[in-house]
Amino acid sequence: MKVLVTGGAGYIGSHTCLELLRQGHDIVVADSLYNAKPEALKRIRELSKRDFQFYEIDIRNEAELERVFAEHAFDCVIHFAGLKAVGESVGLPLKYYDNNVGSTITLCRVMKNNKVKRIIFSSSATVYRPGVLMPVDETAELGCSSPYGWTKFMCEQILRDVVTAYPDWSVVLLRYFNPIGADPSGRIGEDPTGIPNNLLPFVTQTALGRHDKLQIFGNDYATHDGTGVRDYIHVADLADGHVAALQFVMNHKGCEAINLGTGIGYSVLDIVNTFEEVNKVKVPYVISPRRPGDVDAVYAKPDKAKKLLGWEAKRTLDDMCRDSWHWQSNNPQGYQEG
Repeated sequence: MKVLVTGGAGYIGSHTCLELLRQGHDIVVADSLYNAKPEALKRIRELSKRDFQFYEIDIRNEAELERVFAEHAFDCVIHFAGLKAVGESVGLPLKYYDNNVGSTITLCRVMKNNKVKRIIFSSSATVYRPGVLMPVDETAELGCSSPYGWTKFMCEQILRDVVTAYPDWSVVLLRYFNPIGADPSGRIGEDPTGIPNNLLPFVTQTALGRHDKLQIFGNDYATHDGTGVRDYIHVADLADGHVAALQFVMNHKGCEAINLGTGIGYSVLDIVNTFEEVNKVKVPYVISPRRPGDVDAVYAKPDKAKKLLGWEAKRTLDDMCRDSWHWQSNNPQGYQEG
């Protein structure tokens, strides 16, 4: 199949591109490189031993996106492109709405113009209302605590409405929990710009000495060790989930929201302790006050993914911690190493 991957140079996008190529699919990547590096694309080619076309465009630019569609006959679109920092979105809400919602509207319009009717959307567990019962399944109440979450919520609603208007479309909304890890090769991984927003890059950079200490926000949660519990999933498992969703979307019409998680909750200290044990390195940390809006625990009920996609997470927390460190220790400055 031929797949357009928007945001394919980013963290989850790059791993998914690699897996699509390994599985024999053809891809075209569109990415503005705002939050990604071209080196990632070079390494995808290196690891897959396959080539693909890349367009450095902002997909909100309808004329540029139309040109991409005019040059290729796509079977499906996998839509990763978007800004993704929860904290930043609170301070820059208009930027997030314009980018994330605007790009999805433009993409859907160009898809319709070109009679491409299948899309897999990169959504998030942040669409679930804080405080819903755990484990959270796809029928749980929706509601967000950040502009970032609301952009995912709104994009989901746009895609549902598209399916209502055009019943021959096929849409899969993949709600990720907390992606971590890297390809076992150590050649591609998470390379955040500036100070990391997510836990594992901060852990790996602290282990390298790029930060004095890891800040753990709160140790008085109602969890087994007082630190927040989340559902961490290996990015390679997420990539496998997208390939499984591609098979599903080719054979079904309508819209399905599907969780991609392990169903297991690990605390921040579980992550730190496992990382230290597996990699034989120390991660100094300090306990800081809770962040506003953080909840005790969030983890998935992943049964629907197994039922509809035949997919379930296979990698362990040891794998996630080992592969994260393998990537970071081999690329101390991320993709800047070349």
